Amino acid sequence: MSRVKSTSQTGADAGAKAGTDASSANASINQIQNGNGDAAGLAPRITTLANGLSIVTQNMAHLETVSLGIWVSCGARHEAPEDNGISHFLEHMAFKGTAKRSAREIVEEIEQVGGDLNAATSLETTAYYARVLKGDVPLALDLLADILNNPSYEAEEIERERDVILQEIAATKDSPEELAYDLVQEMAYQDQAIGRPILGTAERVKGFGVADLRRFLAENYTPGRMVISAAGAVDHDAIVAQAEKLFGNLKGAGAEQFAPALYNGAIGCLDRSFEQSHMMMAFKAPSYMSSEFFAAQVFTGLFGGGMSSRLFQEVREKRGLCYSIYSSCWAVSDAGVFSINAATGPEQIDELVRVVADQLSLAACRLPDEREVERAKAQMKAGLMMSLESSAVRAEQMARHLMAYGRVRSTGELIDEIDAVTAQQVQKVARGLLDDAPPSFAIVGPDARRMDLGFASPKGELDV
Repeated sequence: MSRVKSTSQTGADAGAKAGTDASSANASINQIQNGNGDAAGLAPRITTLANGLSIVTQNMAHLETVSLGIWVSCGARHEAPEDNGISHFLEHMAFKGTAKRSAREIVEEIEQVGGDLNAATSLETTAYYARVLKGDVPLALDLLADILNNPSYEAEEIERERDVILQEIAATKDSPEELAYDLVQEMAYQDQAIGRPILGTAERVKGFGVADLRRFLAENYTPGRMVISAAGAVDHDAIVAQAEKLFGNLKGAGAEQFAPALYNGAIGCLDRSFEQSHMMMAFKAPSYMSSEFFAAQVFTGLFGGGMSSRLFQEVREKRGLCYSIYSSCWAVSDAGVFSINAATGPEQIDELVRVVADQLSLAACRLPDEREVERAKAQMKAGLMMSLESSAVRAEQMARHLMAYGRVRSTGELIDEIDAVTAQQVQKVARGLLDDAPPSFAIVGPDARRMDLGFASPKGELDV
């Protein structure tokens, strides 16, 4: 449910998702577990500078390109209420000029070598990254260092980018799915930074000035909270040497701080004149530090992760209640949310919600079939392996692992975690979704406030 807000600057990305059966996925995975090194290539190398900035790289010998970036442990969760949206604003402004480069010169330099720059803001991190040919890594790292160390924050550029962000916020109001996402997150974590929109509100964005940007940058963009990560045709020692020159003098302790997430659970309805009613149902789920994290991911795949999932088969194939329905399970360091997303005609939304509730109740009461558990695990493992063929995904994974665990977890270790999940653990996760806390709901569409959500009792149990 948690989304990343990206600021595409240059170039374009394309991705495809492929499927495979359990036997072929397991055969490939056994080769990884029995071989040397990691799935993506040689083992990662990690260096930490004297000021606390970490550098992690992994060589992927078959590539001629490099994906590299700077990840900062700072996102929407680090914002005070009056700063809501400033992380995203800061990310936008990074590309709008430095002390030695104009906004145009930044994009011309990277595109002159055929590369691209991008950035993204999430709840707990902000990332600035590039992809270039292996010979152009020094230029890419110099550009990334320049936009973070020497931003100009010129008044004219701030006003121009403010208008861009306000248009971005306005665009979410035209998207029922975006509205439902933001609303259900607010219902789950009311009056907390984790429950506020990453983009911020128009009111807050209109008030940010250069002093606010510089203050937030100084408080949060400190070396101990930064990771340089690169994957592909990398030279670790060369990147470390350049990073020392570019970031070695960066100072500041800046301990990472945000309030613990406190899941609430509530119902939110927005009446909008859309053709369909959009529903999101959310439940408290394990964080990525929890021992139940992998079981929750397997349950998510089993319940609503694909065309063979329970939701797709029961709701779409058997009853024809909607075109698309799926579940997801996102997690941060101390919290997680399992969610179900679907859209249907206003006259069918009540039945849709009831059927989903019935399926959740069945999942909690009955042990899942071993075959569907294995199928969900195979999909999860294959998805992991396929994604790690991308140097960009690998660079991001290494950065996030280093921030979360203080090390990079190997692909074999992750696969072992998935393989260890049992049917009993999957059922335990399903029970916990219904028993641990009240559910959260978001309904967006025509006459949303008249929807029958009476099955959600005050104690948070599904009355089905």
